[in-house]
Amino acid sequence: MTDNDPSRAIVVRGLKVLVTGGGSGIGRAISEAFAAGGARVHITDISEEAACDAVATVPGLTGTIGDAADPGCADRALADVKAQLGGLDVLVNNVGIAGPTGGVETYADDDVDRTIDVNLKSQFYFVERFVPLLRASTNNPSIVAMSSVAGRIGYAYRTPYSATKWAIVGLVKSLAIELGPDGVRVNAILPGAVRGPRMDRVIGDRARALGVSVEAMHGEFVKKMSLRRMVDAEDVANLALFLASSLARNISGQAISVDANTEYA
Repeated sequence: MTDNDPSRAIVVRGLKVLVTGGGSGIGRAISEAFAAGGARVHITDISEEAACDAVATVPGLTGTIGDAADPGCADRALADVKAQLGGLDVLVNNVGIAGPTGGVETYADDDVDRTIDVNLKSQFYFVERFVPLLRASTNNPSIVAMSSVAGRIGYAYRTPYSATKWAIVGLVKSLAIELGPDGVRVNAILPGAVRGPRMDRVIGDRARALGVSVEAMHGEFVKKMSLRRMVDAEDVANLALFLASSLARNISGQAISVDANTEYA
């Protein structure tokens, strides 16, 4: 079987991977998928409970507890990754929060600041610290940044969130140009509505903001998708594995949606 054989399976065995926000939700699914594929995985998570559960449950997983919006968390993760993995091949900048829901005039300054800190500034902190390890990697190094379908379409009543997700796409396209000569690929994943507790909260908050029932709002979300279904965290994890594998060795600077073709916000 040659490297160009299209039937070749996705292989991530032996990759050294860091997943921010890897203790739950999409991050947990990504961490589990890489570990199941034979990668060596380190996570960060703000929740000690989530991080400890992931480390206890997923064989070989190691972790750093901390808020990714704090530069000190990135510093501790760097020291831990060097000690646990001895280098890095893949950085998955996954951590993110939903931010406030409501009309733009209703947002508290602290909520806007927190959304920008977690969703956007954290990505800069981790890129700044881990790019030297990625440049040193000889194992198809890459960065996978988690954006959102809200990073390609407008998203009323969630404008702080949407603004950060659009910014991540710009960050990815810029980094792909900057790091490409060093052989480091950079791509963004844009999930749509992902089934789970977080999406349940988002739908509930939007229903309250618009004065409609949760059931009606859920129906509105699904109606926007061509496939008429939400996606699963595992769908996002599958794309992350592909983008980190040698099958994607010439894919960089791309923003790829996993959203059942969400047509509008």
